[in-house]
Amino acid sequence: MFITFEGGEGTGKTTLIAKIAEFLRKNHEVVTTREPGGSAIAEAIRDIILNPKYQGVTPTTEALLLAASRAQHLDEVILPALKQDKIVLCDRFLDSSLAYQAYARGLGFDFVLNINAYAVKHLPDLTFYIDLDPKVGMKRIENRDKYDRLDQETREFHDRVREGYLEVYKKYPNRIITINGDQSIDEILGQILNEIQARL
Repeated sequence: MFITFEGGEGTGKTTLIAKIAEFLRKNHEVVTTREPGGSAIAEAIRDIILNPKYQGVTPTTEALLLAASRAQHLDEVILPALKQDKIVLCDRFLDSSLAYQAYARGLGFDFVLNINAYAVKHLPDLTFYIDLDPKVGMKRIENRDKYDRLDQETREFHDRVREGYLEVYKKYPNRIITINGDQSIDEILGQILNEIQARL
């Protein structure tokens, strides 16, 4: 199974993935990974996309870099793991590009889907979208040591990202499960594990 986790900043995806992996490893081989990144080349591209020193990255370049990073990640990490019958848990995938670049940056769904044609052939089996008011999410990460370039975007931008995710959900309602992010990590964890176990 290929399972992805989506949401704005401060939704607890990283913590949730670690806990889910720990639970599933009792009976399954599990690979945890992230986007952008997940392999050496993809992580190098991640640095260009997220490092605040690269303030000149345009929305189109950002979207193309993400698509390139995703293709490398698929070939190096995700597809080989799935061929070996492993469960892949990935922090962000194509839906992030649709919410952030297609919707919030205004590039449009058609453009982002076209440049991600390779990823569209390998969509996740299941996606959990952790829905949270950006005001709450940004408050949660205010003590982070390092803000990346997207963290530093305006509140309006993060509001648009949330709207974007809700539009993406409308496109893929059979694949995406929306979870209320304004709950404890344990409550969210229980809901996600129930859904995964029902499908396994």
